[in-house]
Amino acid sequence: MVFFPQTPAVRSHMEAQAAFLNDMSKSMFHAFQQMCELNIQLVQTLVEEGALASQQVLSTERQSALFSAASARAQPATEKLRAYQQHVARLAADSQVELARVTEQHVQNTSRTARALVDEVVRTTAEETERSIRNQQEAMRNVADPYARTNGETQRAQPGMGQGGQQGRSSQGSRPEGAPTH
Repeated sequence: MVFFPQTPAVRSHMEAQAAFLNDMSKSMFHAFQQMCELNIQLVQTLVEEGALASQQVLSTERQSALFSAASARAQPATEKLRAYQQHVARLAADSQVELARVTEQHVQNTSRTARALVDEVVRTTAEETERSIRNQQEAMRNVADPYARTNGETQRAQPGMGQGGQQGRSSQGSRPEGAPTH
């Protein structure tokens, strides 16, 4: 189902919009991919750290060594989470810069095609309005004088009707015109 007429202005605007949305989705997908990679890296690091910590805990024989091993592992884990947070902030900033770049790259072309589309819609609307006004005026003329036709048939038909009307009267009787009727 086509909602818009297939004109060059509509086609170029739709192509510009599709290119813009395509580039935006590529940028967003790339940012999402980087975020997923960062999350996978974090999980791998945490699993490795957890495995090392559990191995160290299982290998200790004294309770005091157990607490010191757990506290020794807490500091690097905190540093890794802080580094993760910094990576997330950097990815968000880079993604925002990339999206702004894509928007700036496409805004001129999209604006130009939108302007051309609006100009075409205005022109088409003016033509349609003018055509509608003419049709309404013609309809009003036809309502005002339903027997009048634009091609002049009424002018030709009126003299014929007058003669036919006189002939019809003369065929009704042998009375002369102007004679009184009873």
